[in-house]
Amino acid sequence: MSLRGTDLQAQSKTWKMLRVILPAALLLAACTAATAYFPKKATKLVASMRANASLAPTVSAVDPGPRALPASAGSFLSTLSANEQQIEPSLTTEFNRTHDVIVTSPTDGGLGPRFNENSCASCHAYPAVGGSSPPTNPLFSIYNFNGASNTMPSFITSNGPILEARFINQPGTTIPDGTVHQLFTIKGRSDAGSCSISQPDFATAASQGNLALRQVPPTYGDGLIEVIRNLDIVNNMNSNQTIKASLGISGHPIYSGNDGSIQRFGWKAQVRSTLLMAGNQMNVEMGVTNEIFPNEIDQTPGCVLNPVPETVTNFNPNILTEMFPGDAERAEHFTQWLAPPTPGPSNNSTKNGKTQFTNAGCVYCHTTSFTTPATSRPALGNITINLYSDLLVHHMGPGLADGLAQGSAGPDEFRTAPLWGIGQRLWFMHDGRTNNIVTAIEDHYSLGNGSYPASEANQSITNFNNLSPKNQQDLVNFLRQL
Repeated sequence: MSLRGTDLQAQSKTWKMLRVILPAALLLAACTAATAYFPKKATKLVASMRANASLAPTVSAVDPGPRALPASAGSFLSTLSANEQQIEPSLTTEFNRTHDVIVTSPTDGGLGPRFNENSCASCHAYPAVGGSSPPTNPLFSIYNFNGASNTMPSFITSNGPILEARFINQPGTTIPDGTVHQLFTIKGRSDAGSCSISQPDFATAASQGNLALRQVPPTYGDGLIEVIRNLDIVNNMNSNQTIKASLGISGHPIYSGNDGSIQRFGWKAQVRSTLLMAGNQMNVEMGVTNEIFPNEIDQTPGCVLNPVPETVTNFNPNILTEMFPGDAERAEHFTQWLAPPTPGPSNNSTKNGKTQFTNAGCVYCHTTSFTTPATSRPALGNITINLYSDLLVHHMGPGLADGLAQGSAGPDEFRTAPLWGIGQRLWFMHDGRTNNIVTAIEDHYSLGNGSYPASEANQSITNFNNLSPKNQQDLVNFLRQL
C-alpha cells in the first residue's frame, strides 16, 4: 500500500472514531461545564455521563471491602525513648478527652461557641484512635449532647462519613469565603449560659452550589511525613519527567509563605506541621482556644464564657511533668508519635497488583516511599516510610473540583492522599463521596472544561481500565492490602 493510501486509511479510521466519540464528548463537556457554578451537583452527573459515554472499557474489578479488624494502625512508634513512652498514657487521654464548655481545670473545657465535635477521638476513630470516620457516625451522639438544641445538617448521615463544611463564597455574595463553618453551637447546653447563636444555613448554601465538604483524614505516621526533607519532595517531583509528561502529570508543591518550606497536611496541603494542625483543629473543630490559635472564632457577647486561651502551658510546680504542655501540644505529640499503618499480608494477587499499580502510572503521583532524615528525636529519623504520596497538589478536573481555593492550591487541586492504611479505610475522596475503592479510582477521571483543565490522572485511569480483568482486580486487592 502507498504512503498516501495509508494516510487515507488512517484518516478514515479517525473519522469513524470521531463520529462515535464526538457526540458523547460534547455532551460530557456540557455537563462538566456546570461544575464551575454547581460543583457538588455536577459531580454525580459527570460521573454518570462518563459511564454512559463509554469512554473507557468496562471495569470488572470489585472492591473486596476493608480488611477486618483488629486494626493494623493506632500504635505509637516502637522506637520512642523510655521517657517518651512514659507519657504515652497522658497523650492518649488528651486525644480521647471530651471537652465541656466551661474550663474547670488546666486540662478540660473550652468547647464552642461553635464546634464540629467535642473530642479529637470522636472523629479520628477508625480503624483505631487517630484514624478517620467510623462505621457509625458519632456526630449523632454529640449534636444534642447536654441539652444542645442543634439540628443535624442533611449531608450528615448516621452511616456516612464525618464531614466538615466550608462555604465557597460568603453567603449571598461572590466574595470568596473558604473558611470552615462549624456544624453545631453550644446553644441550649446546660453549661452554655445564655449563649444564643444559630447554626449556619447549610440548606441554602447547598441549594446554591456554595457548599464544599471535607472528610476526616487519618493521622497515622504524620510525625514522619512532617520531617521529610523539602529537597527530597522536589527531587521526587523532578524525577521520571518523561514518563510523567506522557501521562499528563505535573503536580507542584505548596510552599509556606513564611519559611518557604513545603506544606504537606490537609486536603490541599494547606498546613505545614503537626503542631499547627493540632492547634488549628483544637480551635476550628472544637472551639478550644489555645496558645497557637488564642481567639474565639465566634465572639458573640454571652457566648465567650472563658478567658482566652482556654488551654495553656501549665506553669504549676505541683503538676505532673507530662501535663506541662497545653492540650493542643499534647494532641500534637499524640499524632506526631503514631506509627504508620501496617500492611496486610501479601500474596500472588497483591504482588501482581503492585506491578500493575506501576504499569498504570498510579505510582507517579502516589510515590511509594520517602526516607526521613536524621532527627533530634531518633524515633522519627532515618526511616523509610511507604506512604504512597508525592505530597504535591495536582489538577483533578471538574469532576473533583470543589470551587474552593486555599492558599496557592486552586479549586480543582488536591494533595495526593497517602494510601498507607487504605486497606482498612471506609470512605474515599476529599468529600467522602464513596465507600467503594473502585469507584474512587474511576472518580479520578475527569475531562476538562472552560473553567478547569482535565484531571492529571486521566491517562492512568485509562490505563487501569485497559488492564485485563485479572490485573484490575489484583491492583484493587493490592490497595486493600496496604
